[in-house]
Amino acid sequence: MSTIISDVIDHLAGIRPGTSLDRLRDQRPQARENAQKSYRALFEPEFPGHVTTIERYAVAAFVAGLHRQPHVTDFYAASLQGLGHPRLTDAIKAEIARGSVEGPYGRYPQGPLTVEDKEGPVYQVSADNRESLGPRLAAALEHAHLLVFHPRDASPAALQTLLDAGWSTTDVVTLSQLVSFLSFQIRVVAGLRALAGASVRESADIDPTQIFTGVLASGAV
Repeated sequence: MSTIISDVIDHLAGIRPGTSLDRLRDQRPQARENAQKSYRALFEPEFPGHVTTIERYAVAAFVAGLHRQPHVTDFYAASLQGLGHPRLTDAIKAEIARGSVEGPYGRYPQGPLTVEDKEGPVYQVSADNRESLGPRLAAALEHAHLLVFHPRDASPAALQTLLDAGWSTTDVVTLSQLVSFLSFQIRVVAGLRALAGASVRESADIDPTQIFTGVLASGAV
């Protein structure tokens, strides 16, 4: 499905050619191009290594679900479904429900930032779904949850869990890049959708472009 989509962010945000949001994104052509190149590098890599297409889309659907962005979640879940693994897709949906919490939380190393420590759950894949997911993917979801909700708890022990599940050091880098890119992509899509919603209101009290000022200034779109 993704191979016929020239710009995934436009697709997820519902941006049509020639619209005001299309022109807005054209103000940052290099950022727009790089976002699409990053998507292709992570989901359609020329040299995929040992991280399978199924693992990539499964992690993507899970991370999008944790961010509570249904348009993005449905996109990656549909891609996973298209690979012919309905049971896996159902397991991912169940784990999204189990892993959805409020964040961020976690503990900083001992020092001045420890005043910001906040308790939160340590997510683990359910026993029922662990067999469907397999050890590699189960470990990947648990690590993705850590990166999304409590990255301050990242540790050598957390990385060792991935290695023990069969992820190589290179695989771990790919996984981390995947989660990082998804967080970026989801933030941009959410901002663009918010801007689109504001721009169509008949009686707005504020300039809708202000909603997206932070994202645009960062070069994200």
